[in-house]
Amino acid sequence: MAHIALYRAWRPQSFQDMVGQKHIIQTLQNALREQRYSHAYLFSGPRGTGKTSTAKILAKAINCEHGPSVEPCNTCDACIRITAGSVMDVVEIDAASNRGVDEIRDLREKVKYAPTEVRCKVYIIDEVHMLTTEAFNALLKTLEEPPAHVMFILATTEPHRLPATILSRCQRFDFRRVSLQEQVEHLQKICEREGVSAEEDALSYIARLSDGGMRDALSLLDQAASFTNGQITYKQVMDITGGIPSEQFADLAEAIQRHDISYILTAIEGFMQDGKSADKCVENLIYYFRDLLMVKMVPHADGMTERLMDSERIRITAEAFEAEQLFRTIEILNQYQVEMKYATNPQTLFEVAMLKICTMHDGAPAGGVKSSTVTSMSTADVALIKQLEQQVATLEKRVEQLMQSGAGSAPANTEGSSSGRANSGRGAATANRTSIVAKIPPKMDLYIAGKDTASFVQIRSQWGRVLQRVKEEKVTIHAWFMDGEPISATEDAVLVGFKNTIHRETTERQANREVIERVMKEVLGASYKLITMMLKDWNSVVTDQAETAGELQLVPEDGAGAPTAGEKNPSEPWVDQAIEMFGEDLVVIKDE
Repeated sequence: MAHIALYRAWRPQSFQDMVGQKHIIQTLQNALREQRYSHAYLFSGPRGTGKTSTAKILAKAINCEHGPSVEPCNTCDACIRITAGSVMDVVEIDAASNRGVDEIRDLREKVKYAPTEVRCKVYIIDEVHMLTTEAFNALLKTLEEPPAHVMFILATTEPHRLPATILSRCQRFDFRRVSLQEQVEHLQKICEREGVSAEEDALSYIARLSDGGMRDALSLLDQAASFTNGQITYKQVMDITGGIPSEQFADLAEAIQRHDISYILTAIEGFMQDGKSADKCVENLIYYFRDLLMVKMVPHADGMTERLMDSERIRITAEAFEAEQLFRTIEILNQYQVEMKYATNPQTLFEVAMLKICTMHDGAPAGGVKSSTVTSMSTADVALIKQLEQQVATLEKRVEQLMQSGAGSAPANTEGSSSGRANSGRGAATANRTSIVAKIPPKMDLYIAGKDTASFVQIRSQWGRVLQRVKEEKVTIHAWFMDGEPISATEDAVLVGFKNTIHRETTERQANREVIERVMKEVLGASYKLITMMLKDWNSVVTDQAETAGELQLVPEDGAGAPTAGEKNPSEPWVDQAIEMFGEDLVVIKDE
């Protein structure tokens, strides 16, 4: 092994050393051959793709003592000294630390003077997008009419941040990411020259991690060679880079399919114990499910899934998912990856994201108890859960029978009944309990009528702005509120449907509700109350509207329609049954 870093040892010294930029190199060489090169170039592209190296090679080719030529000789005094950085007329400027107008004014004064050591003055300005607006304005005139003996080469990873006046005065070359195959071949050649033994899977994984940047790939190869003492294996590369094998992601995907929450939580804890970061795990999972989606939807997509090693297993795993499931999975992971930037405990968000995905697939309930969770409970706990489930099923069946037989409506009230006043508390309590069971807001007929109105369509079109403003106000509220979607509206209220009960209940807290209603007033231009319900309840009400018209009378949340005082709910026996099963404790839902 060389005693210096591989990137320094293998840094391109001529155009033929450049990897993956053939179209750019050919254009520059043709310009050099015909002596028609420009006074200003802009090299843009991802980091580590050879922008600065190409700029230095171009500076050598122009100033080579045997040139200008299509390739620098790298043996003459000018080439050797430019490579070493000791030529005063070839200046490399880091715009990140020299970004002010004073530095550019100093440069403008110096370009007037002819070069003293080589044929042409070359100014290489790296990360040029970091210059201030004043500095760009100072540079503009010089770029437009530079002296004949000066060339500017601007390099940037963010060309969109450059003023259009600067872009229009440069020949622009866009450097692309180096392909996986080109990187692997170049790494294999380096290993052969340096006497390093490396598995092909290890080099492929290094190339994948570098994300198309040859500089990053060389740095990782150098690190792996130092750690492994010249024998690089796939497992060792995984260990030193903190990566996760795609096989473990495949195991997670299969656990999602079988709703194995226990395995998922154990795997996440294992990742954390091994020193993996939660946000990096989520990022890799997004890539993994993206590749699943490619295999699912695109025939012969092997070339589009460069991060995957076992193509046969990925195909089998992809077949087990529906495309809509993969779309939703990627959406959830991306949402929680953004939230991790503000979280003090990213692992918790990672776990929540995976549980949400697990409960989402195949219509599994968001808060359901999975078989893997039940197996970890005691026998007594399991028996109690089964007993409660049976009781709830029996109660639901009785409620359905009574409602279908028309027993759901309360008898007529008798005005002035003294015994009714004595028991009015019981009637209100019954109404509240029925409200809890129904989970249906009052005035449902108005919401059903308003779901297709022009005013609601306008509200829905601006909902993205509402979510963004809620996020700006408080990101934690936004995390819960994202689960809901507007489903109808009246003149003074917006009805939002939720998929998850916990998200709905958290959103309904007074402090959270006030923030959301304030944002709706700002964005929508009118005061609206926030009303919530579960999406499944809304879909059921809308679907069954015609069939149940005049038959099903739900008790609204404000207590209207409660039994008269002194009556014992003869037409609502399921209420007494519910009290007998679950006790007298009340949870009152108030429409504020």
